[in-house]
Amino acid sequence: MSRRYIHIFCGVGMGKTSAALGKGFREASGGKSVVVIRFLKKKHTCEREEFFKQLEPQIRLFRFEKFPQNYESLTEQEKEEENLNIKNGLNFARKVIQTEECDVLILDEILGLTDRGIVTAEELKKLIDMVGDETELYLTGNCRCEELWPYVDEVTEMVTPFRQSEQQE
Repeated sequence: MSRRYIHIFCGVGMGKTSAALGKGFREASGGKSVVVIRFLKKKHTCEREEFFKQLEPQIRLFRFEKFPQNYESLTEQEKEEENLNIKNGLNFARKVIQTEECDVLILDEILGLTDRGIVTAEELKKLIDMVGDETELYLTGNCRCEELWPYVDEVTEMVTPFRQSEQQE
């Protein structure tokens, strides 16, 4: 039997999504249900997302963003529309938590929404507070969101170490 567990993977280094998905794959292999909701991911990863279809129903992937290009390259009007799509994704995450639809919920790149002013850290804290006793929640993103750290069980910060060539410059 699992217990409520919340983990943040943050930082500028690589591997946050891979680490969270690894946790999801491990739990799915043990018979648990996993929902992944992606935020702020370019659609160039579509071929990777096709792979997820093979993992259904144990692991289900959702994304709500409409535009294929990077969020930063959108016009202001497109950003406003995309923000509504992203908020729909956040509402879906709330529904998944409330209905206990899965054992593991991965909110990929959700922490980056705070940097862009789409979602506040307080909204994410309220989401964390909703998590039931039998659910694992993983949040990823570049933003550290330190104000959330007191409310989670574990934080892993990914960093990119300095390389020798960078130190000599």
